Amino acid sequence: MRFFRDLSLPAFTAGFVAVLVGFTSSVAIVFQAATALGATPEQISSWMWALGLGMGLCSALPSLVLRKPVMVAWSTPGAAVLATAAAAGGFTLAQATGAFIVCALLMTAAGATGWFERVMDRIPMPIASALLAGVLARFGLDAFLAARTALPLVLLMLGAYLVGRRLWPRYAVPGVLAAGTAFAAANGQLHLAGVAFTLTTPVAVVPEFTLAAMVSLALPLFVVTMASQNLPGVAAIRAAGYRMPISKLITLTGVATLLLAPFGAYALNLSAITAAICMGPEAHEDPDKRYTAAVSCGAIYVVIGLFGAAVTGVLTAFPRELVVAVAGLALLSSIAGGLAVAVKDETHREAALITFLVTLSGLTLAGIGSAFWGVVAGALALAVQRWRL
Repeated sequence: MRFFRDLSLPAFTAGFVAVLVGFTSSVAIVFQAATALGATPEQISSWMWALGLGMGLCSALPSLVLRKPVMVAWSTPGAAVLATAAAAGGFTLAQATGAFIVCALLMTAAGATGWFERVMDRIPMPIASALLAGVLARFGLDAFLAARTALPLVLLMLGAYLVGRRLWPRYAVPGVLAAGTAFAAANGQLHLAGVAFTLTTPVAVVPEFTLAAMVSLALPLFVVTMASQNLPGVAAIRAAGYRMPISKLITLTGVATLLLAPFGAYALNLSAITAAICMGPEAHEDPDKRYTAAVSCGAIYVVIGLFGAAVTGVLTAFPRELVVAVAGLALLSSIAGGLAVAVKDETHREAALITFLVTLSGLTLAGIGSAFWGVVAGALALAVQRWRL
């Protein structure tokens, strides 16, 4: 099979790092959202089952078909919206499930009609690259900020990265992960006790459709997923130089969310951060073989879905500083590439820089994250620059 011929250790490691970063950076928010909606432990495990299978299959299967790295993740800002709205509005899990279904229908319509891709086609590449660099730069900063609380670990991982880039560039990130894991294990910082691997049983919830849940849950979930997740997700794809059927992929995430919503898949979307890990040169020197990193990531997601909370426990056993350090170092090439494209063309340089800074700021207005406002600010700057007096 061609996949196994194309697969390499760096590609598999990139897939594992993508899962590690994706889960440990936001799984607590997902748990918080489920708990705020009154989910039982069995239902929370079902959420992991649905989200794991949804992300895994929507990443692995299109990647195998297209031979390009398609990366799908859960909506982290969507989970934050759910947690906040549930705490304020007192919605039941059945009402939230109805909202998930409505959100899925809206995402499917956005993909099937092609309107979202048409909007993306109007965003200049320097602006899109600046958007991506702004999203990823936060992880680059966090990698070095982690030195405040774990200086020896971060220095060791940075050293492993620099030496690896000099001696064995293709294996630099696997070397960083191995060095960090060995250091954490030697210092008793890996907490694996009590993790039991048992298959997760999915639990379906009968949806209840109410106007209040549509307004307070479904619409905000749809807006933040499209603006804060799919927008930078498409930017990541295009910044990496891949041409993909964006509308069909958006439709796929909508349909997958629709099918898995009763089991807890509240919103699936294109990924930006984990996508950059699997689409960068660290995953594979040949862009045509980087799809193997996305397939590996998808396969691990499926395992997480099948074993639910148990695998989540393994992933969260890694120290936070190790996770942010390996993520930041793995994304350095993508950050540099995004910035290089953003400032290369002098006619777009100022607007791209504004996009980058607003995105990096973490600004949130009306519940919508900085990725959207970065594009808005950059577009306005470009419009003013081109305005003829």
